[in-house]
Amino acid sequence: MGTADSAAVAGRDASRTHLWIVGGGIAGMAAAAFAIRDAGVPGANVHILEELPVAGGSLDGGASPTAAAGYVTRGGRMLSEEVYLCTWDLFSGIPARTDPAVSVTQEIWDFNDRVKTRARARLIDGSHRILNASHLGLNPRDRLEMTRVLASGERVLGTRRIDEMMGDHFFTTNFWQLWRTTFAFQKWHSAAELRRYLLRFVQEFSRIDTLSGVRRTVYNQYDSMVVPLQRWLVAAGADVRFGTRVVDADFAAEGASRRATALHIATDRGPETIGLGQDDLAFFTLGSITADATYGGMNDVPRLVRDRADHGWSLWERIAARQPDFGRPMTFYGNIDEHKWESFSLTMHDRVLLDRIIAYTGNQPGTGALMTWIESGWHLSIVVPHQPHFPHMPESTYTLWGYGFEIDHDGDYVAKPMSRATGREILTELVHQLGFGDILDHVLATTEITTVMMPYASSLFAARAPGDRPLVVPAGSANFAFLGQFTEIPGDVVFTVEYSVHGAMYAVYTLFGVDRPIPPIYHGIVDPHIGFRALETALSSRTAAA
Repeated sequence: MGTADSAAVAGRDASRTHLWIVGGGIAGMAAAAFAIRDAGVPGANVHILEELPVAGGSLDGGASPTAAAGYVTRGGRMLSEEVYLCTWDLFSGIPARTDPAVSVTQEIWDFNDRVKTRARARLIDGSHRILNASHLGLNPRDRLEMTRVLASGERVLGTRRIDEMMGDHFFTTNFWQLWRTTFAFQKWHSAAELRRYLLRFVQEFSRIDTLSGVRRTVYNQYDSMVVPLQRWLVAAGADVRFGTRVVDADFAAEGASRRATALHIATDRGPETIGLGQDDLAFFTLGSITADATYGGMNDVPRLVRDRADHGWSLWERIAARQPDFGRPMTFYGNIDEHKWESFSLTMHDRVLLDRIIAYTGNQPGTGALMTWIESGWHLSIVVPHQPHFPHMPESTYTLWGYGFEIDHDGDYVAKPMSRATGREILTELVHQLGFGDILDHVLATTEITTVMMPYASSLFAARAPGDRPLVVPAGSANFAFLGQFTEIPGDVVFTVEYSVHGAMYAVYTLFGVDRPIPPIYHGIVDPHIGFRALETALSSRTAAA
């Protein structure tokens, strides 16, 4: 993950240091918290610069911008008790929103002791039949190819895509349908990233059909994680500046050492420059999977932005153009059609649709997981969270979230691509996929839908080469680090809250010389009990014959 200038670290006085953090997402907020809690930086010396008017970045959730009484989350997130060790460490000291007497971490564990996940309708066919997803369908060749991926190093895999390593049959299996929708893989994504996921989540093999290993928050992750963390930072005196965009940064070489010397910012007052003194540090969040997200409602279609209009990538582009080891952002934003998603949030103003889903699946809200229609043209998935999913929701109001994986294909009941369908048409397609056509008119009359187009939702899975993602702490750095999903943390997996928190923890501990261990990356395969159970699952009768 990189090594800092050791002399600069040894001479750093945390009590006099000012830390400038570019980006108020979970990575930037975690860095601020670790700096205050573990490095001893005074809260007033921690400055978070965020262009948006709200913290949390992609970890969002709130009122819909298109539905008068609706709610929206752009993404759905699942946590893991074994894997999210840095996240649990961070939130173990953050008071929970619902009960400040317990930590966010303890609240999550207590909640999942009460509301246990065990999906009963994980995969559904085109005839509305719930499939036995425990039959993974792997044949000997599939298992051999998976073993080859696991045995290959990342330099061997290089920029290869998953479909360059796996045969056609693999992509017809229940295992692939389960794995791809749980973790958001497409067959053209990075084989190296798939390898990391197989190693990091091998413990899920025996429960991938039920997702019983998933841990969820009481409310959506913005309200259950971001809000408590933001309150803690503000109480500690952190300086959070919304409406502040970092346009560029200056760096200077000092022998083998490198230093960030200035941040160029834009606010509603105009351009400004923040000079960085000898005791100052700068942490930069790179890229964004929710950059240029647009919203639609019942009667319109969210626009697909192709020209990087909202600055989510511009800072990284500028600084990478001048420093060869600062990564190659075009690897990740350069192919929108391979990485775009469309998600949707339903706000239901009575229980009719909700109760039909409960009866159909056998899962109460919050106890199921993704429901995926594996033969649907749009490859639809939904998940019904525990209710209420947002604090202070009115009684008799309920939500669910879903997304399409093949949004340029025609639907089965709406003869157009999802990317060109209105919210009303997406809701119509979903109700018919459920087999609930008899209540369609009622659902349309009592439900609000918010659709979201995200050009870069899965861009972090792009097939990549070494160097495309910069190290968290670039070689010789005296006072700067990189944060977020587009940095390189060997062995860890992107598209997780854990990746952002892990990188933030490493950045702070490295540049401040914090003498406290970082939780090790959990790889279940080295646990003989986990490894044996995963092997047993892969080789059992639940898989296909030769």
